[in-house]
Amino acid sequence: MTGRVLLVEDEPAIARAVAYALERDGFTVDSVEDGETGLDRALSEPYDVVILDLMLPKLPGTEVCRRLRRESVVPVLMLTAKTAEVDRVTGLEIGADDYVTKPFSTAELVSRVRALLRRREYYIQDGADGVRRIGGLELDHARHRVRVDGRPVSLTPSEFRLVALLASKPERVFNRREIMQHLWESAYVGDERACEVHISKVRRKIERDPARPERLVTVRGVGYKLSAA
Repeated sequence: MTGRVLLVEDEPAIARAVAYALERDGFTVDSVEDGETGLDRALSEPYDVVILDLMLPKLPGTEVCRRLRRESVVPVLMLTAKTAEVDRVTGLEIGADDYVTKPFSTAELVSRVRALLRRREYYIQDGADGVRRIGGLELDHARHRVRVDGRPVSLTPSEFRLVALLASKPERVFNRREIMQHLWESAYVGDERACEVHISKVRRKIERDPARPERLVTVRGVGYKLSAA
């Protein structure tokens, strides 16, 4: 599985190493060095994955991701030298689908990119089963669209995957580890806080009152489930 990758990284040595690893694995890579150029390219050309450094000249990676999410659902993998939980959570809150902290192995990064592409292909193929409906929630896998009580809702790729997982078995409780393993296709599940961030963001989009969720319900001490509402 290959694809077209946009790499937004201002450190030449890292950019060369990442591009070489991806190209050696069959990917086509376009590299840019600043946030403004990265955002322009991401919005004007078709990419399968965007790899985005957090600290960039002209426009920081967080702002690039935030603006990109307003117009695109392209998967975003964020690179950051910061290891504090707050920085990783911030990346997820603004719409990043995964993150890798520096220093990292290029093999791990390529593996993460392939995982993002596999998820996308899975949901495209799964669309043959049609639209799944759980109460007022409609999930269209083929078109990557969600409607709630008849109105369209824009979800990021990771948010869509979370809803699709819960919708696959309505009323079944999924724990945090199961959810994060599904989102990242890895035994490494990251911070528990990351799962809560995803849940909170989805609730803001699909619940009538996010403070009193009726669709995406917490089962205390266990996890979360999707209920018809």
